[in-house]
Amino acid sequence: MLRIILFLVLIALSALGATWIADQTGTIVLSWDVWRIETTIPVFALGLGLLIVASLLAWSVVHGLWQAPTRMRRARRERRIARGRDAITRGLLAIGYGDAAAARNHAKAARRLVSNDPLALLLHAQAAQLDGDADRAQRAFRTMAERNDTRLLGLRGLFIEAQRAGDPAAAVAIAEEALKTSPSSIWASQAALGFRCARGDWTGALAILDKNVASGRIDKALYRRQRGVLLTARALELEKSDRDLSRQTVMEAVKFAPTLIPAVVLASKYLSEANQMRRAMRLIETAWLAQPHPDLADAYAHVMPGDSALQRLARVEKLSEKAPGHPESAMAIARAAIDASEFARAREVLEPLIAAPTQRVAMLMAEIEHNERGDSGRARAWTLRAVRALHDPVWTADGYVSDHWRPVSPLTGRVDAFQWQTPLSALPSSRPPLVEAEVSDQIAEDAPRVEALPAATSTEDFKAQDGAIPPAGVEASSSGTISMPDETATASADYTPSEEDNKPGAIPDVIPIVRAPDDPGVDDDNPRNDGFVEDDTAAARQAGGLRGLLSRRGN
Repeated sequence: MLRIILFLVLIALSALGATWIADQTGTIVLSWDVWRIETTIPVFALGLGLLIVASLLAWSVVHGLWQAPTRMRRARRERRIARGRDAITRGLLAIGYGDAAAARNHAKAARRLVSNDPLALLLHAQAAQLDGDADRAQRAFRTMAERNDTRLLGLRGLFIEAQRAGDPAAAVAIAEEALKTSPSSIWASQAALGFRCARGDWTGALAILDKNVASGRIDKALYRRQRGVLLTARALELEKSDRDLSRQTVMEAVKFAPTLIPAVVLASKYLSEANQMRRAMRLIETAWLAQPHPDLADAYAHVMPGDSALQRLARVEKLSEKAPGHPESAMAIARAAIDASEFARAREVLEPLIAAPTQRVAMLMAEIEHNERGDSGRARAWTLRAVRALHDPVWTADGYVSDHWRPVSPLTGRVDAFQWQTPLSALPSSRPPLVEAEVSDQIAEDAPRVEALPAATSTEDFKAQDGAIPPAGVEASSSGTISMPDETATASADYTPSEEDNKPGAIPDVIPIVRAPDDPGVDDDNPRNDGFVEDDTAAARQAGGLRGLLSRRGN
């Protein structure tokens, strides 16, 4: 509306001006040498206006012709950019759906059309990564790192390539260089933190953590937890070399992470030594409420040195009341009851768990049968059952299973990555019961069969051999030989031990965990991430007696 009004006003002013000029009288004479022009004022004004319009048109034509080459070059460049951007788009899409050949072709086209475009460099680098060409990818990322606009992206790419090449020194150097370029870079700070932890540089790791919280890269809650983890790691490292500094460090750690199990266990140990039992018990109870753990139960049982086994049992029962019904509570009571020779109490608390026992439950039952009644057959049966029993929770991080807590993941370098949980590969599978039965039968068929056990003068002599317990149904004859029942003997008649079986080391040192069908597994190229429980884990220690017995059958 306003534009219409302004247009009408301009038309009115133009009409008034034209009327005013038309009303003017007089003549205008222009004389130049022999040329003489005489006209009225209105005609002169009209001629002047036409001359101005003609001049403008002529200037436009001349300027257009003059700028034509420039406009042609600009149009050609814009077409190249458009084609280059189209190649980049198609190349990134090809990388997304995994077409290495198409990504490589589009990357070449993008480099030819828009060689200085940051996205073209990124496409070239990612296409090289998809092809598995590490040298070409490193060259592309190095080119990006030399430019100001893509320096951080290039350093990130070089960092990833250094990790893939297994060069931690180069990776941490690149991460620290990225921190100098951009102190707010989260990936660089986490990488530098992880590498310092891997080297045991807890002071440097704590300094990086303080910078992270000061710059706002992590929140207060995460900062407190990670600081507690790093302080605990330093305290555990100093436990044997400088106990005073270790005690001071772990007491600071439990302030930041009061539910961190290793910190609580070590702190309760120092408090117990300082006769501060009540404080130690309060720390353990707080952590137990958050996550029941066998180390907490053991620390709680021995918080008062010199107590009898019955006193320790009573104390553990008090702790278990804070997590009633939890399997760890039952196993903690059973462990204390066995130490106190209260086998009936141990059987009572383990009764709800023996229908589907874990490895620890099976080994506790074997110990009960052996110590209470001297029933070596039942004890051996429970020991054999422990081999195929469900796995207990262990310290797990990124698929890596460890027999003890660690502050960082050995695979990714994440701080506080280890969690007390059942490994993914040990979880019950979703296969039908028939398939599970077939797999179980196959495992039974593939398992080594004991044809004859070493001779012993008596059952007691057999027990004395490295603490081994004879299997269920094995009887000691008067002649000193141990014979198998008919069913076992029949099954073992078809088995002939080979030379490899007769070697002492024929039994593997690890127990494989059967993976669920939907478990993607782990990288077979990484020997530290093979999905197996290490020999020093609780499961391997529990089955150690069985492996020792089977490895001696050929001797």
